[in-house]
Amino acid sequence: MEKLANPQKTIEVLKKYQFRFQKKFGQNFLIDGHVLDKIIGAAEITKEDFVLEIGPGIGTLTQYLAEAAGHVLAVEIDRSLIPILEDTLSGYENVTVINEDVMKLDLAKLLAEKAQGRPVKVAANLPYYITTPIIMNLLENHVPAESITVMVQKEVALRMQAGPGSKDYGALSLAVQYYSEPYLAANVPPNCFMPRPNVGSAVIRLKVYSKPPVAVKDEKLLFSMIRAAFGQRRKTLVNSLGNSGAVPFPKERLGQIIQEAGFPAAVRGEALTLEQFAGLADRIFEEAAKGHS
Repeated sequence: MEKLANPQKTIEVLKKYQFRFQKKFGQNFLIDGHVLDKIIGAAEITKEDFVLEIGPGIGTLTQYLAEAAGHVLAVEIDRSLIPILEDTLSGYENVTVINEDVMKLDLAKLLAEKAQGRPVKVAANLPYYITTPIIMNLLENHVPAESITVMVQKEVALRMQAGPGSKDYGALSLAVQYYSEPYLAANVPPNCFMPRPNVGSAVIRLKVYSKPPVAVKDEKLLFSMIRAAFGQRRKTLVNSLGNSGAVPFPKERLGQIIQEAGFPAAVRGEALTLEQFAGLADRIFEEAAKGHS
């Protein structure tokens, strides 16, 4: 099967089907074989694996995945790409393509049915407008994947792996690092895509934890605190939490709890590690439980 990973072949396929790029789907197709090899390498895909691909486009990455994996399930939202995929993937018997919106699927159920106990890995060149919702959907719903290896906007990749005190550190960093260990595998310039995006891209691998690296009494409280802490970045933690309604105390008591936990009164959310957020969330949880008992 001739590979799609070059500009001439991609143009040929697009012309054959008179394909029009749709802005609403954020379509940028890969045209560089080296980058595709890097994705396969970073994802550590073997013949034992069942791979979920989100947004296969015309099947460029899918061809590489099919050669490396046991089976590939590709989920494509754009109906006009389905006949193209039937053509470009006709030589591969281990690929299933479904025309669905990945955000509306029960992925845990679907993968339990389709993977039949095989190790699951996610690999994708994600549409940039919906990268974060897709990744958080996979992580928060505990989709049974060992790893998620995706092409994303470079600044999103930097945010996912950022640590406390850096400008990229925020709610996304903490959420991703609660569920997985991020590793930036490659930087990818705009000329590796058609059409060219206006931003740099990166391949990031998230190795999903079997259990989070920190124990916390109330996960929901932890994440509502994290969102509140970074929702008003310039404000102190006591103000951002106090204004958000995430915490059931007046600011004065909240300030005392923050100081009892060993932080200065004027500390900001961006200074706290995941462990420190979890510790503070547990103190607030216990304090709230006292109030209700």
